[in-house]
This record gives sequence, structure tokens and C-alpha cells, in this order.
Amino acid sequence: MAEDNPELQQKLRELDFELEEGEITQKGYQKRRTLILSQYLAPPSEPGRGLRVHTPDDSSHPSNDGSRAASLAALTQRSTSPRTDVVPPATGVATQEEPQYRQGGRLGVRNPSPGPSSISHESHDTSQDRSRQPTMLESQYAFNPEHPGEEIERHGELSLGSDDPQTRNSTMLDQAYFQDFAGHQHPSQRDSYGGGPQRYSTTEAFSPTANTAPPMLRNSDLPPAATLGHLLPLEPREVPFAVYDPHNGNIPMAKFDNIALVLRHRAKTTSKQSAYWVLDQKGKDISSITWEKLASRAEKVAQVIRDKSNLYRGDRVALIYRDVEIIDFAVALMGCFIAGVVAVPINDFDVSTTTNLTDYHRLNVILTTTQAHLALTTDVNLKTFQRDITANKLNWPRGVEWWKTNEFGSFHPKKKEEVPPLVVPDLAYIEFSRAPTGDLRGVVMSHKTIMHQMACLSAIIHTVPTNGNDTFNAGLRDRSGRLVTGPNSGEILLSYLDPRQSIGLILGVLMTVYGGHTTVWMEPAAVETPGLYANLITKHKATLMVANYPGLKLAAYNYQQDPMATRNFMKKFEPNFSSVKLCLIDTLTVDSEFHEVLADRWFRPLRNTKASELVAPMLCLPEHGGMVISVRDWLGGEERMGCQLRINGYDDNESIDEKQDDSPSLPSNTYGSLIGGGSKKSKIPKGRTELSEVLLDKESLKTNEVVVVAMAAEAKKRAETEQNCVRVGAFGYPIPDATLAIVDPETSLLCTPYVVGEIWVDSPSLSGGFWALPKHTETIFHARPYRFHQGNPTPMAVEPEFLRTGLLGCVIEGKIFILGLYEDRIRQKVEWVEHGMEVAEYRYFFVQHLILSIMRNVPKIHDSTAFDVYANDEHLPVVILESYAASTAPTTSGGPPRQLDTVLLDSLSERTMEVLLQEHHLRVYCVMITAPNTLPRVVKNGRKEIGNMLCRKEFDSGSLPCVHVKFGVERAVLNLPLGIDPVGGIWSPQSTVARQDILQHQDKQYSGVDYREVVIDDRTSTPLTNFQSIVDLLQWRVARQAEELAYCTIDGRGREGKGVTWKKFDIKVASVAQYLRNKVKVAPGDHLILMYTHSEDFVYAIHACFCLGLVAIPMPPLDQNRLNEDAPAFLHMIADFRVKAVLVNSDVDHLLKQKIVSQHIKQSAQVLKIGVPSYYNTSKPPRQSSGCRDLGLTAKAAWVQSDYPVLVWTYWSPDQRRTAVQLGHDTIMGVCKVQKETCQMTSSRPVLGCVRSTIGLGLVHTCLMGIFVGAPTYLVSPVDFASNPLSLFTTLSRYKIKDTYATGQMLDHAMNAMQGKGFTLHELKNMMISTESRPRVDVFQKVRLHFAGTGLDRTAINTIYSHVLNPMIASRSYMCIEPIELWLDTRALRRGLIYPVDPDTDPLALLIQDSGMVPVSTQIAIVNPETNKLCHIGEYGEIWVQSEACVKSFYGSRDPFDVERFNGRTVDGDPHVTYVRTGDLGFLHNVVRPIGPGGQQVEMQVLFVLGAIGETFEVNGLSHFPMDIEHSIEKSHRNIVAGGCAVFQAGGLVVVLVEVGRKAYLASMVPVIVNAILGEHQLIVDIVAFVSKGDFPRSRLGEKQRGKILASWVTRKLHTIAQFSIRDADAADSQITEVAEPRSGLGSTVGVGSSLRNVESVHSPPAAEMQAQDYMSLPAGISEMPVTSYENSIVESPPLALAEEDRDDTPTDARGFQNDYPTPTGLDPGDQYRSNYMQFGGPVSPQELPETSHQLRLTNASPPEAYPDYHTYSSSTEAAPDANKSEFDFSDPQTFDAPPPDIPYASKPVLSLSHQREPSAERFGNLNGNGDLWSLPSSQRLSSYNGTASHPPQQMEAQAFSPDTQSDNRHHDLSSRGQSSQSSSDDHEDWPQEALMHMNLSNNRGGRDARRRDGNGRDPRRDVQYDGSGYGHAM
Repeated sequence: MAEDNPELQQKLRELDFELEEGEITQKGYQKRRTLILSQYLAPPSEPGRGLRVHTPDDSSHPSNDGSRAASLAALTQRSTSPRTDVVPPATGVATQEEPQYRQGGRLGVRNPSPGPSSISHESHDTSQDRSRQPTMLESQYAFNPEHPGEEIERHGELSLGSDDPQTRNSTMLDQAYFQDFAGHQHPSQRDSYGGGPQRYSTTEAFSPTANTAPPMLRNSDLPPAATLGHLLPLEPREVPFAVYDPHNGNIPMAKFDNIALVLRHRAKTTSKQSAYWVLDQKGKDISSITWEKLASRAEKVAQVIRDKSNLYRGDRVALIYRDVEIIDFAVALMGCFIAGVVAVPINDFDVSTTTNLTDYHRLNVILTTTQAHLALTTDVNLKTFQRDITANKLNWPRGVEWWKTNEFGSFHPKKKEEVPPLVVPDLAYIEFSRAPTGDLRGVVMSHKTIMHQMACLSAIIHTVPTNGNDTFNAGLRDRSGRLVTGPNSGEILLSYLDPRQSIGLILGVLMTVYGGHTTVWMEPAAVETPGLYANLITKHKATLMVANYPGLKLAAYNYQQDPMATRNFMKKFEPNFSSVKLCLIDTLTVDSEFHEVLADRWFRPLRNTKASELVAPMLCLPEHGGMVISVRDWLGGEERMGCQLRINGYDDNESIDEKQDDSPSLPSNTYGSLIGGGSKKSKIPKGRTELSEVLLDKESLKTNEVVVVAMAAEAKKRAETEQNCVRVGAFGYPIPDATLAIVDPETSLLCTPYVVGEIWVDSPSLSGGFWALPKHTETIFHARPYRFHQGNPTPMAVEPEFLRTGLLGCVIEGKIFILGLYEDRIRQKVEWVEHGMEVAEYRYFFVQHLILSIMRNVPKIHDSTAFDVYANDEHLPVVILESYAASTAPTTSGGPPRQLDTVLLDSLSERTMEVLLQEHHLRVYCVMITAPNTLPRVVKNGRKEIGNMLCRKEFDSGSLPCVHVKFGVERAVLNLPLGIDPVGGIWSPQSTVARQDILQHQDKQYSGVDYREVVIDDRTSTPLTNFQSIVDLLQWRVARQAEELAYCTIDGRGREGKGVTWKKFDIKVASVAQYLRNKVKVAPGDHLILMYTHSEDFVYAIHACFCLGLVAIPMPPLDQNRLNEDAPAFLHMIADFRVKAVLVNSDVDHLLKQKIVSQHIKQSAQVLKIGVPSYYNTSKPPRQSSGCRDLGLTAKAAWVQSDYPVLVWTYWSPDQRRTAVQLGHDTIMGVCKVQKETCQMTSSRPVLGCVRSTIGLGLVHTCLMGIFVGAPTYLVSPVDFASNPLSLFTTLSRYKIKDTYATGQMLDHAMNAMQGKGFTLHELKNMMISTESRPRVDVFQKVRLHFAGTGLDRTAINTIYSHVLNPMIASRSYMCIEPIELWLDTRALRRGLIYPVDPDTDPLALLIQDSGMVPVSTQIAIVNPETNKLCHIGEYGEIWVQSEACVKSFYGSRDPFDVERFNGRTVDGDPHVTYVRTGDLGFLHNVVRPIGPGGQQVEMQVLFVLGAIGETFEVNGLSHFPMDIEHSIEKSHRNIVAGGCAVFQAGGLVVVLVEVGRKAYLASMVPVIVNAILGEHQLIVDIVAFVSKGDFPRSRLGEKQRGKILASWVTRKLHTIAQFSIRDADAADSQITEVAEPRSGLGSTVGVGSSLRNVESVHSPPAAEMQAQDYMSLPAGISEMPVTSYENSIVESPPLALAEEDRDDTPTDARGFQNDYPTPTGLDPGDQYRSNYMQFGGPVSPQELPETSHQLRLTNASPPEAYPDYHTYSSSTEAAPDANKSEFDFSDPQTFDAPPPDIPYASKPVLSLSHQREPSAERFGNLNGNGDLWSLPSSQRLSSYNGTASHPPQQMEAQAFSPDTQSDNRHHDLSSRGQSSQSSSDDHEDWPQEALMHMNLSNNRGGRDARRRDGNGRDPRRDVQYDGSGYGHAM
């Protein structure tokens, strides 16, 4: 167009020349160009014509003519328009952008220019202040809340000034509208506006109007094209006439471009006619206004906005009015239209009732999202708003001015002044509505859209048949084209719908202005008064009624109940509805039954002869601006839609009125044709204009099929008798110019005829999109359906683009039938076998039908809703009930809360499941019950209903106020996966063979080995491997470098202590050795406990023991805060190891002499009958000047033998379970050798010792490595590090430490306590972070980022895989690459396979990091622990390691199975290589990474550790890692404490224990937890239990005490606050119900005294127990009760017995029965007999054991126990069960007085724990106790019970409590041990034998008992370490 205008081209060339010459800036150029283009390219006015009508032959679609796309035009306009920048004004407003569309800048010439001086030559006036400050200082109707104090000044004038540079100014500079509907939205707003895009069939709460379209089906899923007969989109109908002004038939409405022009027209032509009447709830007139006054006030608002607001065209203005202020609202809305700004009605926020924060938040969201800086309201609203803001202590929305339009007055132009011309933007207003998910979304409405929809509605209204008796054709015109009959007077519209939104706004404001009608609006409460509504219709002679079903039902049913109340309401006249032409009903679904009542029993008796023609339900889209897409009309033209207009067997002619009127034909409308002057009576069959209704088969609807059983009158008759049918009413044909399609919402394919699908519609009357939500706009407003073409298997897009309504329905005879919203439909998959083939398809259920069945059949239900959740690839139905039985409201005012009847609630849940199963065949997944009126509500067509999508949203977040939950997973969940061998598990031969078949072509998994036979000293080139012991090496160091620094201590402030040279170090060691030999009288082989703080004294004592041939047992100092654990552990070590003396330094000596410590140890020793040896302080030994060699303190030949222990490392699990391993001199030298060579350690770099110096690498670095490499060692105390972490890092920096040792806990402490600056770490090349299992994936990034400023190389952060049996099995040291990350397919992982995936395609993928490569002289093999064969690449297995650094045995173990563990040999590998079996699972993986400056590709083989075998448990033959399940649970709900979850298996049941911060509504959290596990791990747990915050067992380092949790659970000593049974055959008795925590804090959710009847159960007295049992033992027979007798089947529980008030222990299920855990059938007869004995308190034969579902589950699949059993220590009178008993028993009273026998040092006993004093435990025998965590079922041996005490009593019990995993307890033949072990427990009662049995139930598969065991009865892999007193969480 620009090319056709030479003048425009010339001006553009001149402008370009000015830019090239530099006379104008780029910003000025853009503004000038915008101004020029606006002058020459202004849109021309459209010619006066009717609607754009299309026939099927038209090539284009109506949406292409620009009407519907007008709203969307702004999306593309901004993207192609040049921009101009605006320099920030002096007030501090940020630089903004101004688009090209702003023609002429601001609206008024008086507005100051925002531009800088560089564009002062432009036409804008720049002499004024450039800051956009408010200018209405002289007015009384403006208010700026940022200066409220000035409101009192100037006689009440409100100040608008603002000097705060942080606030938004009065108008919007920072966002122009035409920015793809989005503009510059702040990131923080995205979370609160619009909601995120979601998909169909996902776990997110879904509505198709709130989500993105689904991906297309795969080719394999698509049906053949030949079988698809798509129902093509219906062609649009046309309006065969032009729309004229109802008041002047000679004025075509097409001449008006926008509604503002129409308003000016009304003010001129019908100035004195009433526009509005407003009535109160009593029907009295409140206010009224004429068209002249309305237009005048609107012009005044527009004038003020133009002149005073500094707004640009298209800026947004908020409108905040109450519904009764319809006149003020209409004035403000029209004023915005005239002023050219975009109105934003805010209806979700009612100013008159603003008392909650939610409404205020929504108001802020809308104001911020639209960037509205001006809000129009009234003085009443403003005062109310200010009052509420003050009362709630809120702040005013920032940057918004508030104007009171009711004080503006009217516009009175001067005589010579003309009315300003209208220049309006494309957009008219933005209507905010709520999606079903509760998200706010703004729908943009353009002026073209409004005008087109008004024309459609006007045409429909004016074709309504009238009751007039005049036979003259009103459509006839004279010669000049004028109507002969003259103009009409318009309609009188009576409405009570909200005039500020949706259809209320369209009809009550826009349609009123467009047609010049008179709107009578009354308050909604007026319809509640009987007779008032009818008399208001009569009084105002309403011709159009705008209503909804709730209001009409009130009026109609009130009339049925008392007709005379309506007829006698007014004495002056009787009700007369003869004037009513149409009753428009706003609804989404048609109520045909009520239509009969409305027409025949209300309209007809009240004198309307055409009552059946009045009823016209309107199908509106409240979520999309309220546009009408279908309503009953008499336009005709349905033949052109291209669909079948009658069903075979149903003839239209049957419905044609046979009685022909003899009078002359009347026109079908009051308009002339576009061609001729008159109109013909259209021969439309009457049936097509009547409201159709059909009877549909209910069963067919479940498969989305529409089977019409009956139609019209026959449908009415048969509806009463047909039970399996649904009566559905029609709306009508689509509105004119609308194209409608029925589309499958999941696949976006066009549906076939008579199939239920989603209604997609396209029309120029519809909006173009959402405000600021471009993605939602594209997917919702511009969706593309697809169809198949013959011969083409690829679906093709169908023109045009459609709006997705979210409505499900169908088209019958061209009319629209709606069944409900998409979110109101539930789907469920059904499967069956047909002809040997598995068939699966979905069944669909509408929530309305389900609710109807529930309300009809289940008593005591107030309301209900249902939805489905998507988990584990299937849809699971959830039903939520509101019941009075769930209310705890006091029965009397001020009384106590009412107790919940749990049995009744459970019965209601069960009944609901049964009813839906019987009537609808719906298998309910979960039923939740809440108190009445507690679920979130939404307003649907004037009525508040439960918002099921809001419920779904709160269900997913776990915030529903539910007090009861019941699951039906057995019936609802179908697709739980099964392993190859559900009984044997993944390690069974069958599963192994299946994996090998898949991976048979893959290589075996084993690493290479780098043997270093000789290790050379870097200073002297002396082979260090020539030294047989560290003692000899130390003497050599003393001889070679006597005066060099050997040790130095650094204090907490970083200051050096007095250094110790090698010579002095040797003298110190000799002094301590002499002191021990002379004072303590030690002999070689004696055991000494070394209890030191981290100091040089500890190093002296270690080497002194080495010199004397003593067995050193380092132990951290006792923690006086945890003496109940440490003191028993200390005493049991003394007894077990026959300790002769305890060596201490001064600090520890002082600690042990403290009264609280000494008394505790003394009393505990007396109880345990243990003699405490003397303490010897070695800090100040006698002075002497000779060295060790001078005194003859050298290692003897016998001491360096491999079987002679010189050092015992005692590892402690988080449960205080002890594992002891022995080290000889050869192992010590091997550990040092591997450490030196792997870490490339030299004498030039010092060594640092800090944490965990009593075991593992901590001891190696503290005591050994400095001597081995000849480097000085610096010591930093862990206590100093805990108080000042900076001291460690400054030491690393100052002394240029190259290699150091750290733990994840200490680094977490350091990063939390200090900043990573003030020191440099560029010299640190290897920070070894020890991990005992799978590395944490977050450690590397956290450490790298925190210490990035210190120069720490990212390749220096290295994890190492430490183990009890080898301190460094794998290491990342000096790999020079970042951690290697793998994302694994969890489904394959559960089957034993390793399958890397892309996390973008698999959201459930598991992220793991490698543990590094093998160190030197080390080889790793991945072995199938069942077959001892090497695993193939692609599967994981047990990690076997062969290394010089491996320990040789557990301390003193003579068990042959321990020997087997240290003598692992692969079947298909090198038979000469012996491995140590770690018991951990992992795999080797080859990667290629660029290494070095040149980036050369290097292939590396790295180890990935998955976790311990014993930590896994198996269900259905699949293996699960509890840590992964716990991670899923902990992130599922915000109320779950971090790290506060444990998953374990007890008695064959998978139990989840959760620590929560709040106790209220725990029932709502249970489905969230269950769904998280089901969705991510395909597992249904059995029990979910909750403990209060702080009650979750943790160690001193914050680690989960899994064994203690398990032991406390099975012994019923775990103090849970609630338990919920998920999958229990006796679920009706074991369901737990809870109530919300009282707001006052006076109540409690714990205990039966509250409403939680079964939360804390106890063993009640016999009478009370029998009484409860009588009621609770009802069979699951509720499901078998017939519906007819149901009223008597609802069981209510009796009053609670007083004896039940104080319950203490918690059984696994709620009843507290003693036989909750039956014995698995896999036990041998003796074991069964013993378990029966312990369960029932006496001898019971195996045949008497009840057969229960628990037993059945355990029998079918009893995987290994998940976790270790627990032993803790205390000073109580009990002793611990013994895992490795010697010939005596410390805990046996009969042996207390007997002295323990000597332990032969040749065998070097291993000592572990025991703490069970009851000798009767002998009857346990082996009961699957002789096992180890890592053993496998197939390798277990059957154990028999011979009735003799062949095993001491504690042997069995200790095995049930292994340190890290319960399955580790399978490998001990305790009868052959000469060992003793002791521990103790916090608990003051013995663990019953039942507990011990349960902790081993699932270890026993098929009665097999694996007998591989470490030397002390504990997990050989456990290396969780304790760092001593005062270290706290830092370690």
C-alpha cells in the first residue's frame, strides 16, 4: 500500500535522508516514521454491510476476514514494527520501549513528552516536565495511596504525587501492549499468572483450556485411514439480511466500527430513553440513567483520561466496581473505549468484601500483569478498600493511581467545540477469568470481535417469533428503502447476572449499547423472594430475560410450592409474562426436565402462550470471555452446515405444526433482504427450532460412542423407565459465521460421527487469545485438528484454526449436545483377553453421573467430587466425599471437639467404592473424606460447586483438609510390573539367564590392574617395599632425616605448635613405649584402647603399640551428650576385646574424670558386670633421651606375620553397630603403598590429618603416610575445625597441601559456616571426599561453586569409594576430568540392567556419578553374587576387589563363611585371583574423555556404586534401592522434613516412615506419597506412618538410624502419630482416620483421647479389647451388602472405652492384635514352632497359625529385608543380643559371676555386639539368622532346629540386627565361634522374639539360608564412622 502512495514515499525518503545526515537520532527516526505512517495508512472505514457470510463454496474461512484475528493482530504487529527507546525521566523510571503503533504519541496534546532532548525538534511539546507525574492535583476524585497523608489537605483533595523512584509511575512506560500479548513480564509473575503449560494425560491437574495440545499418535497407534469416516467441521451458516438499528430501520449497524461510536449515536437519537434501571434485592429502584447522560459521563471519563492521565493509546486501565454499580461500570467502560485505552474489569476482587489475602494477591497479579497504572472506581469502593488494607496491614498496590469516576461529572462541550474524534486501538478490554485449575488468565477482546458478536446476537433476537396480532409485514420498505412500519423501540432486558464479566457483560452492557435496549438489572438475591422476580418481569414488561438455572429454579419451584404468593405479590396487577420473547439461560449443560417445569408450570400459567418457545439455553464460554457459541434461533440456513439434519427413523416433518395459519404469512424477521425489499417466510420445520433432546445409552458413553435410544417426545416418555440411559438436551445450532468441529482431545483427530469429543469452534465472534500468555494462546485459541485422507497414512491438518472450548459433547442433527467439561470426565483402562490376545481400552465416566450414584446410595454425604490422577502410565480415579461424619465441630457451643467415628468413615468409603463398582464398573483408587464445605469451590453458571480441578490441584500438593483416606489399589492399579522370577528375585538363576540372553554378546566386567611391585622413596631412591613394617620404616626415617620436621599441630586460630622432628618423635614414641612396658606391664598381644583427642599424643601411642607388639584399638573420645550410646559401646569393647588398659591424653583423662561421665560408666559397668581397666595418661611419660632402637623397641618377626593383628579398626554404623577388622603390618604397608602411588605423594609436600583419625584414611593420613613418604604431617583438630572451619583451609593453603582427606559432612559444615574466600587452594590437587556407598551428586557442584574464588581446580574435587574392608577401592584422584554422570533407566535398573537414557526423554531417569578408577595394585570385578560368574557389560552385580590394601579378615573370626568372603573366586575368571566381596552393588563403565592440553581422547574404565545389596529389597521380583524411593518421597511434599524418610520391609510389608513438621491433615499427604512411589518406582507400599519432627531416629552426624527404625517398628516402640494401611486385605479394620490439628492448640491429634481413634494403639484390657473387637472384626462384608438394605449396613463404632485413653505403642496395623505378622511358610518346622510360640505366648503348632493375607504375600514373594537391624546402647539393665558369641554370655545372669575365659591370641577374636539378656532366646536356633547382608537366597542353607542349645541365645538375636542391612545377617554359624560381643539398647525392654523374627522374615526365601558372614556378625561393607566428642554435624 505504501508503494501506491507517492507522497508517502517522498516523506519516507526525506526522513531516511535526515537519518543518514545525522540530523535525527535512531529513536527520533522511528517516532517520526510512526507518525507519518499513521497519517497515510490509517485503516479505512468498512462499508455498511451485513455479516460476512460464507457458503460451503467459499474458498476462504470467516476467520480470515480479520474479525476474530483482530485481537491477535497485536501479536504479529509488534514483532515487525520498529521500536523507539525512551530515555528514563528524572524521576528514575527505567528505560522503556515504545512501539510504532502509537500514532501521534500520547492521547492528549497537553501530555508532556517522555523523550530526551535529542528529539526535541519533534512535534511533541517538550517544554513540560518529562517525568510522567500525575497532573490531576486540582481534582478531588483522584487518589494516590503513596501519599495518603495529603488527602486531608486542600479541602479533602487527594494528592497524586509520588517521589519514590522505586514505584511504578501513574502510567505504563515499560510495556507497550502490542508485544505478543506478553510484553516485559517479570519472572516472578509467571508463577502466579496463567499457570504453566501442561499436557493431556499427565499427572498435572488438567483442563484442555489450560494446557498444551498433546503430541500426535505414533503410526502404530493410528487406525487405518479407510476405517475413519471423519465428521468434518460444520460449515458456517449465514444471516440472510443486514442488521439495522432497532430504533431506526434505515441505519445499518455495519457503519459503526466500534461500540463507542454506537454510544454517541444513541446519545443523539434516543437521548431521553432509559438505558439502565438498577434494582435492589427488594425490587426497588436504586438508580437509572438515560442514554444522553450515560454518553455524557462516558465522554467526561474519556476526556479526563486523555488530558490528565499521561496514558498512551492501548494502555491498560483497571475497572474496580461492585456489581450493583453497573451504571458507573458502564460509564467507565465506555469512557475507556472513547479514550482509546484498554479496560481491565476486575471482578474476581470484590471491593466490598475484601478481607482476605488471596483476593488482594489476585488484584496485584492482575494489575502487575497488565501493567495498569490507573484504576477507576467509586468513592465507596475506595473507602472500603482503604479500610480493609489498613485492617489487614497490607500495602497499596504500588504505582497505581485511583480515580473516583462517580465524581467526574458530565461532559459539556462548548458551542464551537466539537466532540473529539475517536481513535481506538484494536483491543477493547481484557477479561480475567479462572481456569478450572484456578489460574488467572486474561482474555483479550477486540472492537471488531465485539461488533461482530453484537450483530450475530441482534440477528438472533430479532428473528424470535412475536405474539403480535398485526398481519402487516413489518419487513416491507417504501420506495426510498425506509421501513413502512417505522422504527421499533428496542428490547427491555431483565438480568441478574454479573454485568462485569462474561455473558453478563456482553448482554448487560455491550448488547444494551449496541441495540439501544433498556437493561433492568436487579441484585441476584431478588430471585430468592417468592413472587418478586415474576412481578418485576411484569412491571418492566421485560422482553428478554437473562438468567441461569439456580435463579430460575428458585423462582419456578417457589411458584409450584405456593402459586398465590406470586399472584398476590402486588395488589395493583397480576403477573403477566406475555411480553417475554426469550428467556436466555447461561449454562454449560441443558436440564431438559427443568425446561418442562419452567415452560409448562411457570411461563404458561403466567399468561405466556408460547412458553415452549421462550426457553433458550445459551452455550457460553466463561473461560474465554463469555462468548456465545450456540443458542436457539430462528435464522435457518442449517442445510448449509454439511451434516445430517435428521437421524434415520426420526422425520422432521413429524414435528412440523400441521395446523396451518390461514392468515397472511408473517416475516420471519423484521429485516429486509439484502437483495429484495421484502422477506419470505422460511419454511423451517418446527422441530428444527424446538429444543431437541435425546436419550443416550449410558454404557455406550463409556466408550465415547453416542447411541441414540429415543428422541423428542419419545425421549421424554422413556427417560422415566430406561435406567441405563441418559437424557441430554440440545442448545441449538452454532451461531452464524461459526465453524464447529468435534475433535478427539487426546489425539487432535477429527472424530467420527456419533462419537463424544471436544467442541472446537472458530468464529469472528471469538477472542483472539490470552493476555501475556503466548503459548497458551497458540495452543488453545489457535489449535489445529487433523484428519486422514484416503491413501495417506499421515494425518493432515484441517483448516482453519480453532478455539478449544474444553467442552465434551457431540453433534446430533446439526445441534450441539454437551455432556460436560473435559475435566469432569474420568477415564480408566480396562483389559481383557479375547481370542488369545490381550485387549486394552479406556472407559469414560462423567463425574456428574458418579456423584448422582453416590448421593443416591451412600448416606451421610453432603457433597462429593471425583477426578483421576495419572500415575504409572494409567489413570486412577479418586473420589472425595464431604460428610458430616468427618466434622469435629463441637456438638455444643464451647464444647470439646467431636470424636470422629473411624469405623463409620471407613464404612462410607467402602460403600462408595462398592456403589461405583456395581453401578458404573469403576474401580476407585482412593476415597478421601472431609468435613462439609471444606473443599474449594468455583462459581459455575451462578452456582457454587466443588471445583474438581482445584481439588485435584490440592490433592497433588497434599493440602486437602482430609481426615480419612482409604485405598483400593488391589482393584484399581493394574500395571504393576513383575520380574522374570517374582519369587526368586533378580539374582535367581531364571532372572540371571534372562539377562545373559540379552547381554550375551557383551564383554565381562572386570578392571585391569596396575601392579607396583616396588615403590621407591623419591628422596633416596630406596625401595620402600623392602621394609616389612612401619616400625622399621620409622627407624629408617629417624636415621636419614632426624632433624627434619615430622609433626606439627595447628590450633584453631591457625597458629603452629611446637614442631616435632623425626628424632624427637622417635624419643617420644620410645618414652610412651617404656611407660607402657614398665608402668602398665603390657605384654605382646595385649589389647589396649587408645582414646585420644586428635593430637600428637595419639600418634605416639599408636607407634608405641606397634613397637611393643600390642593390639591397638583406637576409639574416639566419649561424647558426654550421648553417653547412653557411647558408654555401653565402650564397656562392651572392654569386655569383648579383653582390654588390659585404656590409654588417654590429658583432655580425655579430664573428660573421663568428670562426675557425670565417671558415674555413668561406673553404674553401667556394675550392671553389665564388666570390670573397667585403669586409665593411663600418656601425655607426660617419664623423660628419657633414647630412641626406640636404642631401647630395643623393634618389631619381632612374629609380629609382622599376616595373621598377627597390630591394629583393629572399629567401624560404627549410625545405629551404633560395631564392625571390627584387623590389620597386620603387611596390610598397613599395603594401604600406604596404594595411597602413595595412587595419589602420587612425595616427601616435598606435607601431609594433613584432621577428621576420623581412628579408622580408615583418616588414621592413615594422621599416623602413617607422613612416615611412609618422609613428609611432615600437620594436625588440625576436628574440634577446632567444627568451631572454625577456616582453620583447616588456611592450613591447606599455607602449607601447600597437595592431597587431603575429607568427608561430605565436614564439607557441608564448612560451606554453611564460612565463605569461600580469604585463602587460595590452587596448590591443592586432590581433595579426596570419602563415600561409603553411592556418591552424592550435589557435592561436586556445591564444593566447586563455593570455593571457586579460592582457585580450587574443579578436577581436584574427587570422590573415593571407601569400604570397611578397604579404605580406597576406587578413586577419582588425578583423573583430570569432572565427575562422569549417567542417567539410568530405573525400570531396567530394577531388573538388574544398566541402560543409560537421555533425561530429557525420560523424566524418571536416575542420575548417578562415578566413584573413580581402580587404584594401583587393585583389581575390581563385577560378579553375580548368586552364581559367582562375571557380569556382562550392561548389568550390575556385586563389587569384588583384589588389592594389597584389603584387610585380611574380620577381627578374630574363625567362621568358614568369613573365610569364603575373603576368598572370593569367580567361576569364569582367573581361578588364581582371590577377591574380597564388598557386598555393594555396582558396575564398570567405559568412557572416553579429552585429557591434557591437547585434548587427546583417552578411554577410561570407571566404577559406579549403586548401594549395598542388603539395603535393597525386592517386590514382585524387582529390586528397589530405598534411597531412591526416599528421595522421591522427600521431594513430594513440603511438610516432609529433609532427610526425614525411611523405607524398609518388615514382615513382608513395605513400610514408609515419614517425619513431618505439621500434624494437621496427614491423611491428605498419604496419596501424595503413595502416588510419588507408584509413579516413579512402580511400587505400591503397604503402610505409611508418620512421626513428629524430632522423633525420627538419627545419629550424631544426622544419618538415618535405619536399624533402630526397623527395630522400633517391629517391637512397636516407635512413637508414630498416625499410620495408614495402603494395601491390606483387612483394610476396613486397619484404616486410620485423623483430624486437623486444632487451631487453638488445645487439642491434639495424638492419642485416642482426641479424634484419632487408632493413631496410637495399645493392648487394652480384656473387656475393652473384646468390645472393640466385636465391632472391628466385621467382615469386609460391607462390599457384599445389597443396596436396598444399605442403611442398616453403615457401621458406626461404639463409644471409646476409658481404658483406651492412653495408648503408647503402635502396632503395624491399627488393631493392635498380637498375630499381625504371621510366620512365612519358608521357615523350617522348628523355626515356625518358635515363631508361633513367641506370637501367641505359648506352644502353638504350625497348623494353628492363622492363614492371612500377610502370610500369603510373604509366601509368594518374600524379598530380602530392606535394612539392618538395630542395636543401640544405653545404661539400662538390659544387655544386647550377641551376634558372635563365645563360650560365655555376658548378658546371661548365670554367667555374670563367671570370669571370661582367655581369648587365644593366635586366633585373634573378632568382637561384636550383643544385648539381649533373656536366655530363653535359645529356642530361636538359626531362624535365618546365620546370614550376611550381601548373601543371596539361593546360596543360603536350610537350617534346622534340633531343640538343643547349640546356639547361645544371643546369637540368633544379634543376627537379626545387622548394621546397615538386614540381609547381611545370613552368613554366620555362630556355634563355631570363640568370639564375644556386647552392646546395649536405649529401650528399657527386651526386644521380643517376634521382633527378631520379623526383621528376618523377608530374608528367608524358600527356606534357604546363605551362610557367608564376616568375622563379627556384621556388614563387612559398613564404614560409617564416628569422629568423637564435640565434633557434631561437622564430621
